[in-house]
Parts: sequence; C-alpha cells; structure tokens
Amino acid sequence: MESIFAVVDVFFVSRVSVNAVATVGLTESVMMILYSVAVGLSMATTAIVARRIGEKDPKRAADAAFQAIVLAGIIGLTLGILGFIFAEDILLLMGAKEALIEEGLGYTQIMYAGNLSIFLLFLLNAIFRGAGSPAIAMYSLIIANGLNIILDPIFIFGYGPIPAMGVEGAAIATTIGRSVGVLFQLYFILRVGSKIRLVRQNMVIRASTIWEMIKISAGGISQFLIETASWIFLVRIMATFGEEALAGYTIAFRVIIFTLLPSWGMANAAATLVGQNLGANQPDRAEKSVWRTALYNTLFLLFVSILFFAFAEDILGVFKQNEQVTAIGKSALKIICLGYIFFSYGMVIGQAFNGAGDTFTPMIINLVVFWLIQIPLAYGLAIHWNYGSDGVFACIAICHSLYAVVAMIIFKRGKWKLTKV
Repeated sequence: MESIFAVVDVFFVSRVSVNAVATVGLTESVMMILYSVAVGLSMATTAIVARRIGEKDPKRAADAAFQAIVLAGIIGLTLGILGFIFAEDILLLMGAKEALIEEGLGYTQIMYAGNLSIFLLFLLNAIFRGAGSPAIAMYSLIIANGLNIILDPIFIFGYGPIPAMGVEGAAIATTIGRSVGVLFQLYFILRVGSKIRLVRQNMVIRASTIWEMIKISAGGISQFLIETASWIFLVRIMATFGEEALAGYTIAFRVIIFTLLPSWGMANAAATLVGQNLGANQPDRAEKSVWRTALYNTLFLLFVSILFFAFAEDILGVFKQNEQVTAIGKSALKIICLGYIFFSYGMVIGQAFNGAGDTFTPMIINLVVFWLIQIPLAYGLAIHWNYGSDGVFACIAICHSLYAVVAMIIFKRGKWKLTKV
C-alpha cells in the first residue's frame, strides 16, 4: 500500500513532462533519508511493543506507543520545516537544472512540508504491527491511497473550479491522503476494545522509554541512512546521463519498490514474530518463523522476476514515455531483478535482527556493503568502465545479493537471541 503512493504519482505525472517525472525522482531520493529516520523509529517501536505484548503487559506496550507518537511529532515537524525552507537548495545539490526547478519546486516543498503525516503514518503502523494488528495498518493505507488515486488527476490536470497544478498537484493529493490515513489510525488507537489502546494514564512522557527507543532506533536509522546515502549517490550518477536516463530510472524504481514493499510486509511480519517469541522465551520458534518467512518471500519474488523478464516493456508502456526513457527503464527491471532471490532472504533476515532489538548488526553490514563496496563499484561500472546506466543497475543487484549472503551467515550464529530490550 505504501508503495502505491509513488507509483500512482509517477503514473499521472508522466503525462505532464519528463522534467515532472525527474522532479519526483530527485525529491523522493532525498526523502528516502527522511524515510530512514521513520523506518528506524518504526523498528524500535515494533520491537518494544511486540516484546511487551509477548510478555502479556499491554499497559507498558501502550506507554511505549505514546512515546513513539511524541517522537514522530517532534521529528516530523522539525524536518518538515527545514525541508520546505531548503527545497530549492536540495534540488540544485542533486543536479537539477533551472527548467526542472522552475517546474517542480512546488512539488518538492509540499512533499517535504508534509513530513509529519509520513512520520505518524509509519510510527502508528509500527505500533499496530508490534501489537499483532497489521490489518489496521493496511486499512489506513488503503484509505490514504484511495484518496490519492482520486485526488491526483483532479489536482494535476484540474477539474471544475480546481485549476490544473501539474506536478505540484500530486504532492497536494499525496499529503491529503496520508493525513486522512493518520486520522483513521488515531481513531483505532483511541477506541475502546482495540488490541492496543491509549488512555489518559499512558499519555505521560517517559524519558527512559524515549531514550530506549532512541538507542534501539539509532541502529535502524543508521541502517537505512547508510543505504539511502548510497541510493542518492546512484541517483546522482544517473543524473549525469540526462533527464531521460533519470526519468527511466525513476519509473523503473517505482515499479521495483511496488514489488519489493509487499516483501517488506513479510519481513515486518518476521520482525513481529521474532519480538513476540523472544518475549515469550521461545527463541527456537522465532528462528523457525524467520526461515519460513524467507522461503515464502523467495517464492513471491521469483514469480515477480519472471513477470519482469516477460513483460518489462508492457509494464513500462503504461507510463507513456519516449523510447529512450522506456528502454532505460526496461533494462533496469531486467538487470535488478536478477538479484531478487537474494533480496528475499536479505530483507527478511535484516528485519529479524531488528525485531530482536539488534539493530547494530545489520547497520554494520549496510555500512560495508552499501558504502565501502556499492558506491565505488557503481561509479567504476557506470563511469570508469563505460557501462552507463546498466552499470548502476548491475551494481544494485550484486550488492543486495552480497548483503543477503553475509546476513544469513551471521544470523545462523544465533547471537541475536540474547538481545535484551
């Protein structure tokens, strides 16, 4: 559901211009840094809430949930204000040309300003997942996406009294959709009878719990910041090949995320199962759930890989771009999905560490693989050895496969079972 936001936005924005698609790509690549913070906090929230639920202590689980909401509010507001103020500088830093900034600055400003809704959406969903109520998280995103799908064409192309706003309209629609999704989540977390419910007694700021969340989330945030910084570097390389290359990469990346995020759903399930089983003193059952989830994830991504190879051109044809953009996107789908089988194990095992509260181990793996290996390898393949954009795509498949192999080896040693939360 979360991935549909970007896919829908790119689908409609691709009808506006190549620069509009490139704007979405540049903006979202930097927003991945913000997602890193949100995801890191979500890992800590899920781990702590799941552990308390496993210990049969719903009151302390709700206490932790409130601290997560407070953190989301503070960080989301702060980053939203800073992002709005420095939006133009960020686009310039990412290599955007004057024409692109003129057309897309409004989109970037609104997307960054809407950070509060993003943080609350992530953190509240993490609370529901940790409590074993992922359906509420799913329903909130269905509502948010439904509104985005309806509002996108209205604000982008204009309808009735609403003027056509172009790419800026996509940002308005997305922010409204996410905000309504947050209101839906808040209703359920305050409702009588919910599996995890906030009452007045929980609404007290507890410094010790917040500090515990920050300590646990630091590793998770670092994991995704490391990987995100590497992704930003890859986008910067793609920008050197022109707007068409960047647009092709952006469209393909949205399709890839669309297929990978359902897999992240399974990985998040593994994190919850690990946290709850460790809380119930069943470490062997926790480990068994991880390997089984990874197997199911592999079967799913194998099916997706076959679809990409068979129908890459048809999939990208939906976005109505010129031949060069489509050709680059097609190449990205076919090359990157060669690593999907390894992706399936890597993402599940990485989340299993996080669910146990061990965010340090995957952080170190990310640092080595995505900074020390992926960044120089991508530059070498794309620029030095003249493989162009295909070199970037090959590097992505290689490095994510390497991450999976290393994570599997360390996971089998079992030290994560001793992590205290």
